[in-house]
Amino acid sequence: MNKKAGWLLLAATIAATPSFSQVKEKVSKVDVVVNKSTMDVFVDNLIKHMTIEEKIGQLNLVTPGGAVTGSVVSGDVDNKIKRGEVGGLFGITGAEKIRKAQEIAVNNSRLKIPLIFGLDVIHGHRTIFPIPLGISCSWDMPMIEKSAQIAAKEATADGLAWVFSPMVDICRDPRWGRISEGSGEDPYLGSQIARAMVKGYQGNDLAAKNTVIACVKHYALYGAAEGGRDYNTVDMSRIQMFQDYMPPYKAAVDAGVGSVMSSFNVIDGVPATVNKWLLTDLLRKDWKFKGLVVTDYTAVNETIDHGMGNLQEVSALSLKAGVDMDMVGEGFLTTLKKSLNEGKVTVKQIEDACRRVLEAKFKLGLFEDPYRYCDPSRAGDIFNADNRAAARDFATRSAVLLKNGNNVLPLKKSGTIALVGPLADNHLNMLGTWSVSGDFVNNVSVLQGMQNVGGSNVNIIHAKGANISDDTAFAKRVNAFMNEIDIDKRSAQEMLDEAVTAAQKADVVVAVLGESANMSGESSSLSNIDLQPSQKRLLDALKKTGKPVVIVLMNGRPMTISEENAKADAILDVWFSGTEAGNAIADLLFGDRVPSGKLTASFPVNVGQIPVYYNHKNTGRPYVKGGPAKFKSNYLDIPNEPLFEFGYGLSYTTFNYSPVKLSSTSMTKTGNITASVTVTNSGNYDGEEVVQLYIRDMVGSVSRPVKELKGFQKILLKKGENKEVTFTINEEMLKFFNSDLKYVSEPGDFKVFIGPSSATTNEAGFILK
Repeated sequence: MNKKAGWLLLAATIAATPSFSQVKEKVSKVDVVVNKSTMDVFVDNLIKHMTIEEKIGQLNLVTPGGAVTGSVVSGDVDNKIKRGEVGGLFGITGAEKIRKAQEIAVNNSRLKIPLIFGLDVIHGHRTIFPIPLGISCSWDMPMIEKSAQIAAKEATADGLAWVFSPMVDICRDPRWGRISEGSGEDPYLGSQIARAMVKGYQGNDLAAKNTVIACVKHYALYGAAEGGRDYNTVDMSRIQMFQDYMPPYKAAVDAGVGSVMSSFNVIDGVPATVNKWLLTDLLRKDWKFKGLVVTDYTAVNETIDHGMGNLQEVSALSLKAGVDMDMVGEGFLTTLKKSLNEGKVTVKQIEDACRRVLEAKFKLGLFEDPYRYCDPSRAGDIFNADNRAAARDFATRSAVLLKNGNNVLPLKKSGTIALVGPLADNHLNMLGTWSVSGDFVNNVSVLQGMQNVGGSNVNIIHAKGANISDDTAFAKRVNAFMNEIDIDKRSAQEMLDEAVTAAQKADVVVAVLGESANMSGESSSLSNIDLQPSQKRLLDALKKTGKPVVIVLMNGRPMTISEENAKADAILDVWFSGTEAGNAIADLLFGDRVPSGKLTASFPVNVGQIPVYYNHKNTGRPYVKGGPAKFKSNYLDIPNEPLFEFGYGLSYTTFNYSPVKLSSTSMTKTGNITASVTVTNSGNYDGEEVVQLYIRDMVGSVSRPVKELKGFQKILLKKGENKEVTFTINEEMLKFFNSDLKYVSEPGDFKVFIGPSSATTNEAGFILK
């Protein structure tokens, strides 16, 4: 079938009219340029010739298996496609497989309407990059955009046109496993990353062969699930909602994201999927979103357990709220016609949803060529050397150096290194959660990476030392997909003895510890975010040898590592680094690359401190560090401050900051002032530093946070070099949502902070008149 065959089949099926003929001349060009008038006429004519069953069919998104996140898998998919009862498929990849599925729709359904194919492409497709929480720690927007661009190129070469990413949920509770999929705790940084990801995925032309429609999720507030328990209730004030949680979704919409996914949780007591205020009043009316709204996996059906009614009732509620596609649940397919006949929904509501699905397909060029993403000649775009080199670079930029006592890092490329730990030579867990298309067999383990980078003068002695966990019941719950927690046949003591022997022979010990890939991610909430006891015992034994101990931490969340911080000489948090994990980690350990990552989520001292985040509000009895402990807002047993705060991260070099200098101590609402510091690299390595700008509104009509991130710049300084870094402050940076939910600035005093993390005290003040 040639390039235009899909459109020609469709055109042949529909009775010719002058307006449809005009559309044919415009959309049959090789390079489709989306013109709203053209698209509207095309979709209008198509909808006129569709039965009500076919219109409802376009609202049905199904999966034959693969990337499933629930107990339901769609059945009889081929016949449903032939009957026009399916609008899109997810869970399959491969140009040839997707072509065969597309042929069923194009050759066997009445109107030959092509399917849209999507997948959870979260942090790379075949080439896997660091998990989103990890890559956010780069604070590098061009790099993050490039990661999405490469993922889109691979996904489209693999037959896909739609990705269920980016996830932009703000999260302040690391017990929630899905913190791994987002960008941390801050709305400003999260918004910058949301824009970068949407731009990377969608580019400037959705009809191009290497771009995809992005899907921002989970709309909304999903990261604030109570108790950090997945799928749980969310309840918050409208001010907190708009000030702290909504900005990244809004940023994605403003960036032109093509689709939005509804979340599982309730908002103001109403589940997001049936929440008209959320999906229509705010998203479409206030934010002017014109794209497609899809539910999360069986989210329509799950509102039954929320107490919203039976399947027919909740399906009607979802449609009326603003949902366009029902993922997997098939409530739309099986109940909407009955609801229409009973007057519970209208033809217009069904057609509006159908229209948005068809518009997405039109924008992607699928009506012009339904096989545009099924080109076997593009196989070279997938998992190639350039993409792997990018993965290695991204991983080095995402790691965060948490501690480096006595400058034990970087390691020398000589002598003997004991490389121990359950993740030291582990291929399976390198990719992290939500890497559905990744191939762990081709991952580079830390052992391989250190052998590759260290060279022939380094003697590496490897010992496993411990299991990720010795708890068989826990391992069974974690190992839902693969045997990520592999419990060794040897006894715990035998493995421990082997590791101690290796350490005694070495100059330095590198212990690769942490979580398995799916100890974080969806349905991976934990009440205890310590290292597992098996690994704690290993670290204790290694410490007793008296050798310097470097922890390489693999994790999908901030962990409670106060004990480990006290015992280890150095800690390098590498998250889950992806395909090139081992090489990138070795680059950092041996000093071929200098760590530059900064935390985007605070590490608590212990779980009792959660939630702990930098941009909290003050209290009427604020605790002053070092002051009286009683009758203040503090703990008696631990500090108020996190173990490692938002924005924190060390380097192999050192950066010094001059005092903050302001161009003026006052500004008007129509004016601006500049704030600047001089940053000096006073260490022995060239290095990158993330210079962070925070502002505090000292007096407001509502209580304001103690600090808010309002800008940052990532700079490269050679050793001995200095640079003046300047930020322009304008009224927009001083606005907030007041008690009337109006976005305003208010005259008064402000403080400006510029430094290496949110804990900086380097400040100056000005007045807004």
